[in-house]
Amino acid sequence: MIQDKEAIRQAVYEIVRTIPYGRATSYGAIARAIGYPNMSRLVGKIMASCESNTNDIPAHRVVNSQGILSGKEAFGSAGEMQQLLEAEGIAVANKNRIQAWKTVFWNPIEEITL
Repeated sequence: MIQDKEAIRQAVYEIVRTIPYGRATSYGAIARAIGYPNMSRLVGKIMASCESNTNDIPAHRVVNSQGILSGKEAFGSAGEMQQLLEAEGIAVANKNRIQAWKTVFWNPIEEITL
């Protein structure tokens, strides 16, 4: 388990950088992957504070456990998160939820080892 706050932030960013193009994951999946299964809100706060355009972190690929674009407020203009996902071929219904979430979902625990 990671103890240092900056180390936690960097571990989150490392996982987010590995999310494949055209896939998405959840805050909780990232929290479990870094050894903090009950800290999905912390992951959400980290993602909300990152500057995805300048840090090469595809923050738009991280949503809540139901595939809802809960972090969309962190993106500059309305609809930017949806536009970024749709540009990768990820369909979003009602401007809020990823369609075919179970297919699009990428589980870092199954896909990578840190």
